[in-house]
Amino acid sequence: MSAPEDRLPDGLLLAYLGDDFTGSTDAMEAFTAAGVPTVLFLQPPTPADLQRFAQARAVGLASTARSQSPAWMDAELPQRFAALAALGAPLLHYKVCSTFDSSPAIGSIGRAIDLGVRALRGRWVPLLVGAPRLQRYQLFGHLFAAVDGVGHRLDRHPVMARHPVTPMAEADLTRHLAQQTARRIALIDAPTLKAGQGASRLASLLGDDGPVVALDVLDDQTLRAAGELVWTQRGDGLFCAASSGLQDALAAHWRCRGWLPAQPSLPAAAPVDVIAAVSGSCSPVTAAQIAWARTNGFAVDRLQLAPLLGLSIEAEAEIQRAVAAAAAALALGRSPVVCSAEGPDDPAVTGFDALAARAGLPRDEAARRIGRALAEVLRRLLQRMPLPRVLVAGGDSAGEVTQALNLDALTVAAGLAPGAPLCQGWRQGRPVLQLVLKGGQMGAASFFGSVRQGRLLPV
Repeated sequence: MSAPEDRLPDGLLLAYLGDDFTGSTDAMEAFTAAGVPTVLFLQPPTPADLQRFAQARAVGLASTARSQSPAWMDAELPQRFAALAALGAPLLHYKVCSTFDSSPAIGSIGRAIDLGVRALRGRWVPLLVGAPRLQRYQLFGHLFAAVDGVGHRLDRHPVMARHPVTPMAEADLTRHLAQQTARRIALIDAPTLKAGQGASRLASLLGDDGPVVALDVLDDQTLRAAGELVWTQRGDGLFCAASSGLQDALAAHWRCRGWLPAQPSLPAAAPVDVIAAVSGSCSPVTAAQIAWARTNGFAVDRLQLAPLLGLSIEAEAEIQRAVAAAAAALALGRSPVVCSAEGPDDPAVTGFDALAARAGLPRDEAARRIGRALAEVLRRLLQRMPLPRVLVAGGDSAGEVTQALNLDALTVAAGLAPGAPLCQGWRQGRPVLQLVLKGGQMGAASFFGSVRQGRLLPV
C-alpha cells in the first residue's frame, strides 16, 4: 500500500468460494458475528441477487469441491472463481475445511489454488488454516485440532487420521499440500509473527512464481498478526486459500484498528416446538449428538442403505418409509432424526465399500445416492408438514439438501455453536426456512437440542 489506511474501503471486502456447504456457513458466521454483513449464495449470483443483499460487505458461493476430483475442479471451478473475482473485492478466498480435508484425488486444495490464482493473480497466496475459535491451531506448519478439550496433531486425530475418504497421514500442511500442487510452498511461523517480522519475512519469500505462504495461527496474537499481513500485503488483489480463520484474522486486525465493533456478537435463536434433522455424517461427534437426541426424546430413524443403492423401486420404498416415520413422529410432537450412520465404527461405514461394490457402484456415486436420499426425505417431509427449522449434519449431505430445497441464498440468523450458525434460507428474496448446516466435528453432545430450543444445553 502506498499510504496507511484509516478506514475500510467501500464496497465488497472479500468474496469466497466454499469447498462445502457447512464450511461456507461457518465463514459467513465468522464475518457476520464480527460486524461484516455477509451473504452466501448457492449459485453464482445475478445482479438482481446482489441487489437484494446490497448491504453485504462479503459474498460467498457454496460448492461441493471438497468431495470432487481434480477433473471436476478443472471443469467447474474456473467459471466460479471468475464470477466471484468479477465482483471486484480485493480478496478472493477459497474456503477450505479447518481440518484441511483433501488429497491429490479428492478435494485437492492444491488444484483449487492452481485454478484460483488465474482469476486473481497476486504476489503470493496466503494459506491460513488455524482457527482458535474452532479449536484449530497451526504451529511450525503443523495443524492440531482439539477433541473434548484434548489437542491432537492431525495425523493422530481420532477422526481425521481415519477419515473414510481423505485420511490425514501428514500434519505438516506444507508437506500435505506439496502432494497436490507443484507450486512453491513456504511458511511464516508463529515466532516470526509474534516478533512483528511477518512483512519482512514475506518480502524475502516473494518471487515471480507467486508462492503459497502458510501462516501459523496459534492464539489471538498470531491470528491478528496474520490478518494484518494478509490485509496490508494484498496489493492490487490477492487469492487466498484458508479456513474461516481468515475471516477471524481479518476481523481481529480490523477491530484492532477500530474499524469494527469491539465485541463481536450474534443474536440468540428463539425456540421452536419441533425440528427435523437428517445426518449423513460418520463423525463420532455427530454420533454422540444423535445418541443424546435419542435419549432426550427425539425419534431417531436409520436409513437402510442397501435399498438406496439398488433398483429405483427399492430406493423409492425406503424413502417413503423414512418420510412416513418422520411424519408420524412429528404428529406426536417429537422431532425426527433420519441418519445413515452413527460414527466411524458403524457397520454402515466400515462395510460401505463392500456394499457399494455389491451394488456395482463406484464409492463416490454410492455416497452421492445416500446424500440425495437424505435430501429427498427432508424435501418430502417439508412438503407434507411444513416446519420453521431443520438441521443437516455432514458437509456432503448439506450440499444435497440445500439444492433439493431450491434455496438461492443464506444469511446468518443467530448463533448456536462456533462454526454451526442458525441460517435463514432465502428464495427469490423471501425468507422461507431456518436451517443449520453442521459439519461433522461441530457442536457439543446436546447440539440437536440447542437447535430446537435455541440455546446451548448442558452436555
